[in-house]
Amino acid sequence: MAGLTRRAFRMKLKAGNEAEYQRRHDAIWPDLAALLRAAGIVDYAIFLDAGTLDLFAVMTLAPQADPGPLPEHPVMRRWWDFMADLMEVEPGNRPKEWPLVQVFELE
Repeated sequence: MAGLTRRAFRMKLKAGNEAEYQRRHDAIWPDLAALLRAAGIVDYAIFLDAGTLDLFAVMTLAPQADPGPLPEHPVMRRWWDFMADLMEVEPGNRPKEWPLVQVFELE
């Protein structure tokens, strides 16, 4: 993974929304997927801890990735609005995120 950067963070799902969260991500909007790829995100996975409803996200970024403008993009804002009823969010519907610190990697 030379040159790639990985970011991991935690989000929180609201109780009773597990199936709907999965359904919406199974039907990810093509324009959102294209936007993420254009920002240099080469891999993005989200895992659910069903016991706590914590969502763990791991994102891999290309060497020249620039995800900084994503929060202001209309497609991203529309996705956040679409998902806001399922998750804990900040004002403006951005999902609350808690960064995770990497403590191990097997290479």
